[in-house]
Amino acid sequence: MYAIVDIAGDQYKLSTSDNVVTARLQGDPGTQVEFDRVLLLATGKETRVGTPYVKGAVVQATILEHDKADKVRVFRKKRRKGFKVLRGHRQPQTRIQITKIVI
Repeated sequence: MYAIVDIAGDQYKLSTSDNVVTARLQGDPGTQVEFDRVLLLATGKETRVGTPYVKGAVVQATILEHDKADKVRVFRKKRRKGFKVLRGHRQPQTRIQITKIVI
């Protein structure tokens, strides 16, 4: 069984006991979160496609940790002007574990 879920504007294909890295979510590590924007739900025999979401379907997850992504470096230069700038950015992210998919 798997589900395609919209989390913070991104779509993820999730099944039970998956570990997923998403954009930063509200909540402390160890808390339960629910995602009700399920776009598609597939069991072994049938597939439900939402219009736009599947009614009554919920994906439950546990927040494992908050972290930052790898550093993205941005380098700007204007030739012959002596202008160079190097900046870095680390996007905040959350690691979650899927506990249950409820139909």
